[in-house]
Amino acid sequence: MIESDIKQLFSRLSVKLIFKQVKLVTVESCTGGMIGKFATDQAGSSSWFEAGFITYSNQAKIKLALVPVNLIDKYGAVSAEVADAMVFGALKQFPTCAAIAVTGIAGPGGGSEAKPVGTVCIATRFSEQVKTRRFNFEGDRASIRLQTVKEALILLLSMNFD
Repeated sequence: MIESDIKQLFSRLSVKLIFKQVKLVTVESCTGGMIGKFATDQAGSSSWFEAGFITYSNQAKIKLALVPVNLIDKYGAVSAEVADAMVFGALKQFPTCAAIAVTGIAGPGGGSEAKPVGTVCIATRFSEQVKTRRFNFEGDRASIRLQTVKEALILLLSMNFD
């Protein structure tokens, strides 16, 4: 059921992006490319999807998304600060695009008391607008990842593309 919600959200997003002549770039960690996969599942996505980075490791976040090492050292890879840096790094490379970045702990392991499994940070950016949120999703790995994709799209759709 959540997959049909995601498809509907992408349908809305694609119309908005095409109308505004904006393309999407993604930087994904815990979702491992799911946002890009759902985007490119849509016929015609080449008219509004520019690129996707899978930055699963800290090193990939640093090299591909241009995240400063000190942010990861200070806040951890799963943090609003790192999500912001990921989305900002994407737009350094694709400045006219809208961007989504996600980083989190999908489980089943890897969580801590401070950041339990299901902790996800999502950042979206277009032009000077930035929206960042931290979520605490419940469920198994697949469910957490799908919830992340859905909430990332909702966050991006709430932005003004004018």
